Amino acid sequence: MRCPFCGHLESKVIDSRESKKGISIRRRRECLGCDRRFTTYEKVEEIPYMIVKKDGSRQLFDRQKLLRGLLKACEKRPIPVAKFEEIVEEVESRLQERPDKEMKAAEIGALVMERLRELDKVAYVRFASVYREFRDVLEFKQELETLLKEK
Repeated sequence: MRCPFCGHLESKVIDSRESKKGISIRRRRECLGCDRRFTTYEKVEEIPYMIVKKDGSRQLFDRQKLLRGLLKACEKRPIPVAKFEEIVEEVESRLQERPDKEMKAAEIGALVMERLRELDKVAYVRFASVYREFRDVLEFKQELETLLKEK
């Protein structure tokens, strides 16, 4: 493993931990050249995960794209970034469990909305407004009224 600081090719592993869902292994390393520490993540490379879009086309699953969408929906909300990672890992782990490594975009959207609804109602409404593509203000109002009835 090349040191990101000095480029030395040898390092020793100081600590290894499995991620919460077991998808990756986090390793804390120390460079044998400059003695600085850095973190690496190890993941098994598998068949790429595919997302089936509404029109039937397929697209590679992009965890960063999902994470960006969550960050945008939760902008200025009191939600720790670790919660977003948990949601993305849950989606990824569900994809991993499937024999065909495919999932409909609608399923991912529903799962994310379910998690956001539990975390933060404002973030949920923001995400739902983009994901569900409300056609008019009336649909948006109906969704808000449903949320208010739950309280």
